[in-house]
Formats: sequence, C-alpha cells, structure tokens
Amino acid sequence: MDEIVKKLAGLGLPGVILVILTVMSGGSSAAVAAAITALGGPFGIVGGIAILGLITVVGDTVAGYGIEAVLKAIYTERSKTESVRFLLKEIKDLPISEELKLKLKNELSPEINIDAEEVQPPKIIEIVEE
Repeated sequence: MDEIVKKLAGLGLPGVILVILTVMSGGSSAAVAAAITALGGPFGIVGGIAILGLITVVGDTVAGYGIEAVLKAIYTERSKTESVRFLLKEIKDLPISEELKLKLKNELSPEINIDAEEVQPPKIIEIVEE
C-alpha cells in the first residue's frame, strides 16, 4: 500500500481525484475508464486525462498565489466582458466562505463614499425653561 500511496501522492491532486473516481465506480477498471471518459466530456478518455493534467496546473497556481488572489483576478478579467450583476449573483452562489465572497464583491463593485463632505456633525440643541 505504501508504494501505491507514494505513486498517487506524486500525481498530486489528480491522484486524489483518480482515487475518488475509483471508489465511486466500485473499483472496477472498466468503471474507472468510464469515469475518466465522462470527465473528458466530448473528448472522451483523452479529454479526461487532459482534465487531470489541467487540474495539476490550476492546483499549482492556486498554491502559489492563493485562492483569493486567483479568484479576484478571474472575476476582474470576466467583469471586462460580462455583466457585474451576473457575476455578483454567481459569487453569491459559490461554495466559499462569506468573507471571501465579500472580498470578491468589493473587488467588482467597491462602494466609495464620495459624499463624505456632505455629512455634518449633529447639532447641539439646548432646552431652556423660562
């Protein structure tokens, strides 16, 4: 078992996904091939293997920069071509922490208080009895 674990650990995240696919498919090699083929969509098993490779690249990028920086960059780039309202709804539905959702929303539509000069301190009113 140690030998298998070392080889799968060498694969990184795609190795973990392969283990999950294997467990979900009942351990049969035909079922694993079918799962990888399904993962590849219209490109079949070759696409499934390519997706596992893409997961490695994405995983390395996220590990290098952090999930927050990567998501901010993705949504900033998407906001150039897509509706900010649509992106805000999408962020609301993401399975991430509320704190990260708030940071992403502020990245897309920061609320800037320009009217700070108009805010005046409250007036002091004295009541005098006669």
